[in-house]
Amino acid sequence: MILGNSDRLRIGKRVYAIGNPIGVEFQRTVTSGIISAVNRTIKISENEETTYMEDLIQTDATINNGNSGGPLVNEDGEVIGINSVKIEEAEGIGFAIPVNIVKPIVDKLTKTGTFTESSIGIYAYDKEVIQYLDENLKFDTGIYVVSINKTGAVYGKGLLVGDIIAKIDNIPLNKMNDLRKYIYTKEVGEEVTLTVNRKGKIFDISLNLGQK
Repeated sequence: MILGNSDRLRIGKRVYAIGNPIGVEFQRTVTSGIISAVNRTIKISENEETTYMEDLIQTDATINNGNSGGPLVNEDGEVIGINSVKIEEAEGIGFAIPVNIVKPIVDKLTKTGTFTESSIGIYAYDKEVIQYLDENLKFDTGIYVVSINKTGAVYGKGLLVGDIIAKIDNIPLNKMNDLRKYIYTKEVGEEVTLTVNRKGKIFDISLNLGQK
């Protein structure tokens, strides 16, 4: 299959979800629908922990257990997403990860046969998600650092929870997926520079990428 461009999606365009719902008995099932929305954020509560999935494609094409990991395809036969989750409380609300997130992974696998995920060792939310955590937190650009892994590459480099990462290697960041897409193109050990905003004070932090 050809990979499309998930940055150019238009609401209302027809899409098709392919997968194996409810096991191999119904393998290679195709369902159809439209793109209902883009850049969706959903809250997931599991094992008494709450996390957020960001920048998702919302579709009413039926996505059941077993469809996860299958392609979401546009009318031109291009893969524009990877089927991910369904809202159990409602019908016709499913989500897919934009294909542009996984393109760097596919490129590395094609060229080298392996993929090792690089990481700076943080979790951050964009301005759309942060309103769920604290309605008083407001910022226009960047991603808000909510946790730093004590074994991660950036730990001890001066980054703090509550900082806003505005850029990486001078590339603007507005979503956590912006950071992921860039880091997935890099190798473990490569140096990157973060531009950080701490209550209006702008400074840079350099680090060598770790392995997730």
